[in-house]
Amino acid sequence: MRKHLALPMWNGHPYLCLPESVGWYSDMPEHVVYRDKNTWVSFSIHVVVAGKGYLEVNGEAHSLQRGDAFLYFPMQEQRYYSSREEPWSVRWVHFYGNELHPFLTERGFHVSPLRTLKQLKPWEDAHDVLLRECEEHNFIHVPRLSGLTYWLIAEFIHQSTPLTASKSTEALERIHQLLPEMRRRSAEPFVLEQWAEEAQVSTYYFCKLFRKATQMTPSTFMTMCRMQSAKQLLLEKPDWSVNRIAVHTGYATVSYFHKKFLEHEGMTPLEFRKLFRNDG
Repeated sequence: MRKHLALPMWNGHPYLCLPESVGWYSDMPEHVVYRDKNTWVSFSIHVVVAGKGYLEVNGEAHSLQRGDAFLYFPMQEQRYYSSREEPWSVRWVHFYGNELHPFLTERGFHVSPLRTLKQLKPWEDAHDVLLRECEEHNFIHVPRLSGLTYWLIAEFIHQSTPLTASKSTEALERIHQLLPEMRRRSAEPFVLEQWAEEAQVSTYYFCKLFRKATQMTPSTFMTMCRMQSAKQLLLEKPDWSVNRIAVHTGYATVSYFHKKFLEHEGMTPLEFRKLFRNDG
């Protein structure tokens, strides 16, 4: 479910702030937002009122729950999304104003987008009133719109404190938990999107987090798993052909298997089998 009320932007207006859009999302596990740097011209505040979601900052995913929030400045890269297991309900407002940048910067809101609210209800009440004004009158009463938007911002400033503790450890732990399953299924085609979904993060962040957890890329890890399985089979299955081992470990052609094995082990599969066949 969602509600999204958009208003026209007014260039050269005489007010401190005005809303560009306001609304909420609820029970939408597919809610994912990625905005590149230098593409979004408004400020935005998002507040989680139920469920769970994630915000990525400098390559780390932070889990957010009821009462947590984030504030983006214009032109910032934005990456946030709902948990698939516990879809969030999130209220938001996009707003603009020429004096907002120094106003919010002086109060330290530029340091990190992550915040948490000491009390949620005052901000929700202000959001309800602004949402109702936009529904009933759209942009007809501009001074009232500006006043209600400032009330919402002021409540956010009053109620919010920095959410300084990183919540990326939960996502990192999910990566560690996936490693045995990834190793067990290493012979299957590697689909990045599938594993990122299992970890409940984006593909972009999955790769960053995976490197942090293992010191290698996901594809390198899968190749290492395949090499380990191939070496074990070469030793334990002397009657198996190299072609059979290649297929069993996930390689469609024996020539590509030879190439990867030589790159990683410095010898061919048959040379490896011969060299270590009589080792104790």
